[in-house]
Amino acid sequence: MISAERLLDTAFDEARLGLSEGGIPIGAALFDSAGNLLGRGHNRRVQADDPSVHAETDAFRAAGRRRDYRDTIMVTTLSPCWYCSGLVRQFGIGAVIVGESRTFTGGHDWLAEHGVRIAVLDDQRCVDMMTRFIAERPDLWYEDIGVVE
Repeated sequence: MISAERLLDTAFDEARLGLSEGGIPIGAALFDSAGNLLGRGHNRRVQADDPSVHAETDAFRAAGRRRDYRDTIMVTTLSPCWYCSGLVRQFGIGAVIVGESRTFTGGHDWLAEHGVRIAVLDDQRCVDMMTRFIAERPDLWYEDIGVVE
């Protein structure tokens, strides 16, 4: 049996890496249904000066091409935004594990309505990291979620 918490550890490590690089602490990883890691990544919008490098897109790109994504699991430390939720729908990723959705609720309910298996873990490590980051860097946070102060 695959442990969702074990899969989340990989995404959490990526989030910490992003934070250490001066970026937004959101991490993700793509696994196959057996729990084998296909790709991992983190939000690198700041580091790469590229607004499209969200954690989920970074992990997806790192995984490389596949003919079919239905048996894959996207693991992310934070509820996926609409952009990343669209990626999940576009490529038919079968399941999403969300570290937390208290600090931001993206499209995971919409994904569930469209047949994607969703697990929200409400992981305290993820909540604490994002809460601290939002308090310390509201400018980057609002930029990331597309809110103009």
